Amino acid sequence: MYKGIEASRGIGIGSICLIVEHDLSFESKHIEDTEAEKARFNSAIETFKTETAAMADNIRKNIGPKEAEIMEGHLAMIADPTMAGEMTKMIEAGQCAEAAVTAVCDMFIGMFSKMEDDMMRQRASDISDIKISLLKLLLGIEDVDISTVAPGTILVAHDLTPSMTSQIVKENVVGIITEVGGKTSHSAILARALEIPAVLSVPNITEIVKDKDSAIVDGTEGEVYINPDGEKISQYVIKREEFIKAQAELKNFMGKETLTADGTPVELFCNIGTPKDAKKAVECDGEGIGLFRSEFLFMDRPHLPTEDEQFEAYKEAVETMGGRTVIIRTLDIGGDKDIPYLGLEKEENPFLGYRAVRYCLANRETYKMQLRGILRASAFGKVKIMVPLVTCVEEVREVKALVEECKNELKAEGVAFDDKIEVGCMVETAAASLIADILAKEADFFSIGTNDLTQYTMSVDRGNANVAYLYSAFQPAVLRSIKNIIEAGNKAGITVGMCGEAAADPLMIPLLISFGLNEYSVNPVLVLTARSIISKWSKAEADALAEKVLSLTTEKEIVALLKAEAK
Repeated sequence: MYKGIEASRGIGIGSICLIVEHDLSFESKHIEDTEAEKARFNSAIETFKTETAAMADNIRKNIGPKEAEIMEGHLAMIADPTMAGEMTKMIEAGQCAEAAVTAVCDMFIGMFSKMEDDMMRQRASDISDIKISLLKLLLGIEDVDISTVAPGTILVAHDLTPSMTSQIVKENVVGIITEVGGKTSHSAILARALEIPAVLSVPNITEIVKDKDSAIVDGTEGEVYINPDGEKISQYVIKREEFIKAQAELKNFMGKETLTADGTPVELFCNIGTPKDAKKAVECDGEGIGLFRSEFLFMDRPHLPTEDEQFEAYKEAVETMGGRTVIIRTLDIGGDKDIPYLGLEKEENPFLGYRAVRYCLANRETYKMQLRGILRASAFGKVKIMVPLVTCVEEVREVKALVEECKNELKAEGVAFDDKIEVGCMVETAAASLIADILAKEADFFSIGTNDLTQYTMSVDRGNANVAYLYSAFQPAVLRSIKNIIEAGNKAGITVGMCGEAAADPLMIPLLISFGLNEYSVNPVLVLTARSIISKWSKAEADALAEKVLSLTTEKEIVALLKAEAK
């Protein structure tokens, strides 16, 4: 058995098609006729645009408009004058087109791959896909045609790029295995949209398997079996039928209220990164938006978005949600998210440095543009403002004072907004957790960001493989922190939500029910699964389990118990 990341749930049983990587090596030579080389480069760019637009159309027709945005994003990147312009400059200086493409793409890949945010790291994968596509065109290499594989095929590749995935015929591919990628990679997103089981980041899998090997892909547990015996196949045939039945039952939760087994209602919201994502939240039956990551409006552009541009983006999301709550997190940059035009200085330890609310409060005019945009959007629905990376009560007070300042300005201008808009904070630092009782008297609501809370509580850089074993929300210190935050919020009578990945974890949900969490915010595709799991646990059952969990002393013991008690 080989272990990887469970990227798309389900069981696939079939025969392997091994996708061999092309040799993209080239001789980097000095170019005398730069005009001819530029023409060759521009021809490759135009072909890339035509082929990528066709892939986007194919994905739109066969998978959906949301997934087509991945290839549309590739078109937007190559159209950005920064990327293509830098390549052209290098060609004009005498570099061959292949060397220019490689150098510029590698620069961007290096920049994005260092970022902690999964969605930002995905940009590195996108640019790598663009680089490979352009090099193939320049070198005259034909791309792999996945559309012709036989029914019952399991695709195995170093990385299944979006351009490869766009060719998949859903009826023929029963599983995907790769050596790289994670749950938020575009190959994972497309696999989930196609409902194809996928296990990613299986070390050296392309060297282990051969074409026509039989295999089992368990996308729920992240396990792969190569050339399994008859007993193992029979076992997984039964598991596959059980999974298909369970997925069909999930549809019964569409349009239903989110209730625990004893009838206690909770709110089930969605996390989004762009205004268009709100549409997916509605389609997946989300009851609101628990986290709108507003920093994505500031990225992939050469200048600061204006107040009007921000207002229009927030308004689009608010109107899409049709009166349901939309919680907008104010600009969370710095650390892993660098925005070149903001001119942030390089820091020795950016995760403990000048980021998020610290940057915003030091750049008040920029922050006020955002707050005014959010306030204006609040006239079109139920909006809340959420402040990231809070570590002391002064930060919440300062933000609230700025919000009041913006309100007074808008009143004087005769601009409509919700005068009772709530201002809450993300509780994602050890400091905020320790003073949760104090913050609860200042903030209108809490939202627990478990990704950073785990990182800061455990003093773990989650990008560092050497200490990754410590990065778990099930560490006793993190669980006690979560419990303390929820109890402090409940005691003060404010809503406590969770927008980190743990909110959708089947093992974590009973503990959150016991601790008294009011609002769960998850990836839109996980709404029905979370609703189903919440419905299985009563408060009394959850309390009994939580008591056992809190008596344990190690993460390993806690996870083992939760798996044994899982419903």
